[in-house]
Amino acid sequence: MTLALAGCNPFSAPESMMDEYVERTARVLDQSYQLTPIPATDPLPRRRERVLDMPAVELGMLDFLSLFGCELQVVAGERASVLGRVMQPANRLRYEVRFINAAQECLPEIDDKELRSDVAKAVESKRKSLPVAIWNATWGVEEIEGLFTRTEGLYPLAPGAGTANLSTDLESLNAMLMPLWQGHTDVSLEQLGAIHQQWQSHQAAGQLILAARMLITRLDDTSDVIESRLNGRPLCLDGKPNNQSDIVQNTFFSVFIERVQPYLARVRRGRDDIIRPLEELAEQQKTVMPEAFGSWYGQYLKLDGDSLWARLDASQQRHVELWQRQLEQCGLRPGM
Repeated sequence: MTLALAGCNPFSAPESMMDEYVERTARVLDQSYQLTPIPATDPLPRRRERVLDMPAVELGMLDFLSLFGCELQVVAGERASVLGRVMQPANRLRYEVRFINAAQECLPEIDDKELRSDVAKAVESKRKSLPVAIWNATWGVEEIEGLFTRTEGLYPLAPGAGTANLSTDLESLNAMLMPLWQGHTDVSLEQLGAIHQQWQSHQAAGQLILAARMLITRLDDTSDVIESRLNGRPLCLDGKPNNQSDIVQNTFFSVFIERVQPYLARVRRGRDDIIRPLEELAEQQKTVMPEAFGSWYGQYLKLDGDSLWARLDASQQRHVELWQRQLEQCGLRPGM
């Protein structure tokens, strides 16, 4: 159905719109063109490559029993239960935070010096491993795979339901985790599960990555067409417009300005609203980031360097500059 509609109206879907843009630009400039195959994007690394081993630091059973009446006994008891041994990453993070807080409250009540020292060491150890628990509860969860799925196509031309909520949740998650990254454990993690559920129902990050790859390819295809004309016979002589330059200018405004530019702007907004907070979520955890994830992060989440997003910026900049040169040749340079 989508392909059929795109055949009737090429501007009804992002990829057909960009294909049409290349073809129309080539036609009005009297140039041959080629639609370059769009390179594949890499999937989010597999979960076994993302999840980090969590150090196990627990009190011995005798010590556990001797803490009767202390909140730490309740917390440690939960971990020792059957359910505690198979905790999901989000619950494991909550447990680690509760353990640290309960142990710190319990320390002044422990008279036995050796036991107090053991509990203090356990707190110190769990604080050191807290970044691992945070990583597993964010990038290590299964739910985040839905957010980066590549099966739902490109970022749509029109806004989708719930995208704003996803952006808000990502910002809230970073704000929630910031105190933990700074070593403060007096935080509430109640909303973590709800945020994970949002990830399961939205595919915007994966759609944005696919859209960026497609846009780079088709902008470069169109830029090559314009550059080919600039390197050949001038469109206008002595800077004077003619019938063909009027057609070229009309294509520039009716297709690039009215159709392509709004989609580029929409993808950029999506990058700022969704990819940027995801970059922050990963950047804050670089000290524990697995190597396999690091290379993927540098390609698809970072906004600078040799990333997908930096290449999109470069492709768009080149494209605009070539259009300016082409129209300037006829005294029609737009102010962009």
